[in-house]
Amino acid sequence: MIEIIGIRFRSAGKIYYFAPNGITAEPGQRVIVQTVRGTEIGTVVLGNKEIDESENIKDLSPVLRIATEEDMKKDAENREKEQKAFDICTEKIAKHKLEMKLINVEYTFDCSKIVFCFVADGRVDFRELVKDLASVFKTRIELRQIGVRDQTKTIAGLGLCGRKVCCASFLTDFDQITVKMAKDQGLSSSPQKISGPCGKLICCLAYEQKAYEDDYKELPKMGAYVRTPEGFGTVCEINPLKEGVRVRLEDKPDETPKFFGKAELKDPNDLEDFVLPVSEPAEEPKQEEPTPEVIPAEEETQQQKSSRPRNKKKHRPHRKPTQKKENNEG
Repeated sequence: MIEIIGIRFRSAGKIYYFAPNGITAEPGQRVIVQTVRGTEIGTVVLGNKEIDESENIKDLSPVLRIATEEDMKKDAENREKEQKAFDICTEKIAKHKLEMKLINVEYTFDCSKIVFCFVADGRVDFRELVKDLASVFKTRIELRQIGVRDQTKTIAGLGLCGRKVCCASFLTDFDQITVKMAKDQGLSSSPQKISGPCGKLICCLAYEQKAYEDDYKELPKMGAYVRTPEGFGTVCEINPLKEGVRVRLEDKPDETPKFFGKAELKDPNDLEDFVLPVSEPAEEPKQEEPTPEVIPAEEETQQQKSSRPRNKKKHRPHRKPTQKKENNEG
């Protein structure tokens, strides 16, 4: 087992591990450590902790001491020096007419080195600038070119959500962000709507991407032919948040696609448990036949009797009487 202490040198910066060197530190304490750049002051974010040797953490730099009040005053003085150095370097950049923008200046705790961070569109020949700055500050000078995402992390700002950008709040590393993530999550592919202050795709696209990928694995793809409880159809919309899809049914192509959960979808080739839905014809309303009114014989009036139909005699054609032939005897 190896004992370590986690230390951060700036807000939302990366956590570096150091050897405690017999010192017990609590989270939030300021400590003086030895780094590659020289002596630095940092903040403990992870107290004394033992980890397995299999994590390949070797050659840890030691923690020198817990920061004293004098160390804190010296650190405050260095912050003031950084502001003055920033103004001087800005003037020198304008003097040499270099196409670069200064972002930040960092002093090491022992002032043995000054790091100037800048952004530029391409490579910049700053050799003359380094000589000029070295003659002013009389110490080692380092000019470091950073990207636009590191620039936003350093100067901070507000994101599309109205909150402080994530990279300046809690993100320690930058993940790879792609347009495919926005498409998987059903967001607009317009760069203005999915880009942050740095001009790159917003980092929060990566937060829920794993959940979306898991949901897509359990749902049919767009255009897939599926079987639903109401018949066969084609997937025309996928909703991973609701864990379902919208299907345009074959026998109802003109109707609005219907939503089905993933549990309701079946393989169209598996017809063992499939029952074709039969639409029952609508029943026509039965017309009630009027029942004739029966009137007792005793209650019949004379008028009702007179209204009864009478049997008419059949008309027979009039026949002339046949004349009998008289036999005249003569």
